[in-house]
Amino acid sequence: MNTSVPRTRLMLVTPPILDPGALSFRLMQAFAGGDVAAVLLRLAPGDERSLTERVKALAPPVQAQNVALVVEASAQVASRGGADGVHLTAGAEAVAEARSSLKQERIIGAGGLRSRHDAMDIGETGVDYVMFGEPRPDGSLPALPAVIERASWWAEIFETPCIAYCPDAESVPALIETGAEFVALGEWVFAEDVDIRAAVAQADAAIAAQHARRMAR
Repeated sequence: MNTSVPRTRLMLVTPPILDPGALSFRLMQAFAGGDVAAVLLRLAPGDERSLTERVKALAPPVQAQNVALVVEASAQVASRGGADGVHLTAGAEAVAEARSSLKQERIIGAGGLRSRHDAMDIGETGVDYVMFGEPRPDGSLPALPAVIERASWWAEIFETPCIAYCPDAESVPALIETGAEFVALGEWVFAEDVDIRAAVAQADAAIAAQHARRMAR
């Protein structure tokens, strides 16, 4: 029996948010469904002050559940809003700029990585995680087999944690098998017709089953 196998954890990726109150309620439902490590908060367009206020409204209730709040915004918005970190998609220069302005304990993650070369370059900047499979700027999604290949490759070779973005409930088991440290449930899980608590519980159960199989090897 292998007792040193780490357990994959869940991240939630929100749709672009304008109303933090409505999102907070949905997040509390999600947290009741299982182990959620972090929330990646995406924000609807607005000026810096309004973006910061939305982060300020969500950071305390999320963090009170021992869940990290990472914001897809500028480092200034993340820091002033009290978030735990920032998610960047603009390459190595953006990471370096964020690192110079954020306290060392803040999380800096990177996405928007189109190639293995992009991923390795960004990994060398000292980011805390890389994400594969998230929606492109036009809203389209990479093909699932490509995401599985990229996450499996990274998880096998590199120490920097990776997050595999999951586009739907059916893809969860395959992405867990990549060995990624985190699987991100995309904005589909926040749809009005989705029971978010049940969706998180189902994903958490799939993680537990996969972890049990790996431990038994």
